[in-house]
Amino acid sequence: MQSTGFIATIKREIGRLTRRKAYLFAMILVPLGVALFFLSLMSEGLPLKVPTAVVDLDNSTLSRNLTRSLQAQELTDISMKLDSYHEAIEKVRNGEIFGFFYMPHNLEKDAVAGKKPTITYYSNMTYFVPGTLAYKGFKTISVTASGLMAAEKIVEVGVNESTAEVLLQPMTIDLHGLGNPWTNYSYYLTNSFVPAALELMIFLVTVFSICQEIKTGESVQWLARADGSILKALAGKLAPQTVIFFIVGMAIDALLFKFNHFPMNGSWGAMILAMFLFVVACQGFALFITCAIPNLRMALSICSLLGILAFSIAGFSFPVEQMYGAIGIFSYILPIRYYFLIYIDQALNGIPLYYSREYFAALLVFTLAFLPLVPHLKKNVARPVYIL
Repeated sequence: MQSTGFIATIKREIGRLTRRKAYLFAMILVPLGVALFFLSLMSEGLPLKVPTAVVDLDNSTLSRNLTRSLQAQELTDISMKLDSYHEAIEKVRNGEIFGFFYMPHNLEKDAVAGKKPTITYYSNMTYFVPGTLAYKGFKTISVTASGLMAAEKIVEVGVNESTAEVLLQPMTIDLHGLGNPWTNYSYYLTNSFVPAALELMIFLVTVFSICQEIKTGESVQWLARADGSILKALAGKLAPQTVIFFIVGMAIDALLFKFNHFPMNGSWGAMILAMFLFVVACQGFALFITCAIPNLRMALSICSLLGILAFSIAGFSFPVEQMYGAIGIFSYILPIRYYFLIYIDQALNGIPLYYSREYFAALLVFTLAFLPLVPHLKKNVARPVYIL
């Protein structure tokens, strides 16, 4: 006779995890692989030397100076010098470059004559990060070009160069970035996208492991092994997964904070607690979806959709406050949002733990949100009927 109880349920789940390699792939290899990918991609803090082009129809001293200034920047790499606007647009459409700087005929002549020539630059925002970096590099040089033209006009009327510089820039800006003074993109992109990938895997593994029992009809034996208690059955099933995901989460934190020296201005204890609550909150969220819709296909589809949307609506790349209200509200129904806010408070800013209490409480709410729907899940577990 098979033993029953909480420990027996845990042993049963460990056996299922070890027999199916897809579990270990999704739980260990995917999150760690995503972490290593982003760390290598963002090793310089942000992607540098974005491939761009120059269309120089003037071929003057001024246009050549602007081209050299563009090439000297870290953000842009002038990989091509093209002869026409149409050729440059075609290169952008083919993905060979992410933008180009267009200097028209008679640029220097018109500038000297005071005719206000126009410098145009194009960046491909389909690819957000390289497009934005190309735009930033082009804008910096265009502003510099305006200042250079103005300086030439001022000098022509008899003002010396030092006085012209003071007139163009009367104040010097001393900039100090708070939290991330290095303006390192990796410090917030990696620490948001990697946990978001971990969240997605937790969603999928949690839903699959429970709904697969219902689909195959093995949920009856699963419930019997837990002495008929659905809470004991869920705890026994999810406990081994919680341990594995927590260990993977701590390995990711070690990669970020210990080996890659990401800022840790707060306490390790706060981040360890945040990671544990994040893991169980993601499991609780997936359980809520499973209890509401105990169907493998539908529950996986919903969790996949919400997990993927977390990369864009959780406030990593675009401020939630600036989103449309109907879209921004979705950022608050995902656990990753609150883990990211804890990371900003505790690791980047190092503020007292008291001021992050609401975010920790939110993760606890996600952990327990499924409880009202447990009777509905138990009914489906005890009498499994799988509907395609």
